Amino acid sequence: MTSRKPDEPLARNSRLRLVRPRALATARRAVTNRRTRPAPRPPEGTPPRAELAHQARHVLADAVRIARWAAVERGPEAALRAGAEAAPAQERAAAALDLTPGQVRAGWDRARLAGLVELHGDTARPGWRLHAWDRDDSAVLRGWVALFDAWSLVHPAPEGVAPSAVAEVVEAVPQVLSLLQLSQGPVLVPVLLDLLGQRVEELREERCEVPVANQTPDPASATPDPAPEAASGTDGLPALLDWALEGLAAVGALTLDPGADARHATLTPLGNWAVWVKLEQICVAAQSPAGNIEQSAEDMLRGCARLTPGPARAEYRAWLAARTLSSAVAELLAVARGEDALLRGLAFEALRVVGAPAEAEVRATVAEPSLRPYALLWLAEYEGADPDDAQEVLTREEATWLWVDTAAAVADHGESELLVRHLESAVQGTVPALLDEVRAVGHPRTVQVLVALAAAHPDPALSKAVRRAAFQVHTGGA
Repeated sequence: MTSRKPDEPLARNSRLRLVRPRALATARRAVTNRRTRPAPRPPEGTPPRAELAHQARHVLADAVRIARWAAVERGPEAALRAGAEAAPAQERAAAALDLTPGQVRAGWDRARLAGLVELHGDTARPGWRLHAWDRDDSAVLRGWVALFDAWSLVHPAPEGVAPSAVAEVVEAVPQVLSLLQLSQGPVLVPVLLDLLGQRVEELREERCEVPVANQTPDPASATPDPAPEAASGTDGLPALLDWALEGLAAVGALTLDPGADARHATLTPLGNWAVWVKLEQICVAAQSPAGNIEQSAEDMLRGCARLTPGPARAEYRAWLAARTLSSAVAELLAVARGEDALLRGLAFEALRVVGAPAEAEVRATVAEPSLRPYALLWLAEYEGADPDDAQEVLTREEATWLWVDTAAAVADHGESELLVRHLESAVQGTVPALLDEVRAVGHPRTVQVLVALAAAHPDPALSKAVRRAAFQVHTGGA
């Protein structure tokens, strides 16, 4: 009679052998894939996505050429940004691409704003959108929308205008775009100017910009107002409206025509589609049960927990659009550091929507054990890895820790069947190996996860083995 190891019967028991591992990304979505909502349809007359992507490729053609040139050069690309040292690189790019140095600078700025190149300290490298540019229409449209969102950075604001006035116009421009979208045709610039003036006045009233009634100025210290136009309210708006319309025209969102009596503006198909997308994002968030756009990060993520990934991303975008990115990223990471594993995973899904502006903060969390696996996956996907392959950046221990954390999310918010199904996503091939490594990683929720799995699994032998492991962890046994 041959000898055998104590664990061999369990390993040979087919009921305790795990199926081929599924992607961890699929397991992380197990809790959220419970309810579907039909995707809204764009307005009638909107070109197909393929045609919109073709138009976006045309708008960004020079930016793509410059980004690809920089990717090949691998060295001068960082010097294209600005400064005296940038001139030689700009001249080389201009000569190679048959462009002027000014066109090279403008194209480089567009490439950065559209995510075609990504800056990492003093180094620039091709962005994932550049790699997918010729084959992925969605990547092209996302890149163009990023440029559309950054229209105010495309052209410098008029000189001699207070920064606060520029900020007011940037905040008021969505109202102008909404009118253009609703009009479905050309709108005279004077009409847009009236609307812009009304919106700016509303913004000032919302901030309660009124003088204090009991405060009287000291005549001796009174000085002449250096900017009488700013005090009059809207005297400087015509120049700022021209700047805004020219900036939006430069990114391909609208066209400006002289007209017989006055200039008029018309949204391009791309601009019309982009405005509709923005309005849909706001409406989706506003119609959600928790009113997500007004909620804290924690409440917003809870409101998105039962949405499928597509609608959830739309709500993340709407929530982010109502906040400064730095404060939004800090709030999401604060939620990720909490005890709720489901919210931890959802927080990093929201950070995927943020993209490049969140890189530094996410990279800093790699040193935190509870966030490290999520941060490593985020960084791998950010640097171009396929989501289903990104898990390869994790060590065996990190993958096991993430498996336990995801199981805790399922146990807290999911159903028994989902927890049993989650067992199949473990990287280990057998239950004994999984239990050994789960005990070793020291996740704070290990006992609760194992107890819940033992109670949920219908197989008596497996349930008994998992329950024994939970008892050993609880009592500190091997």
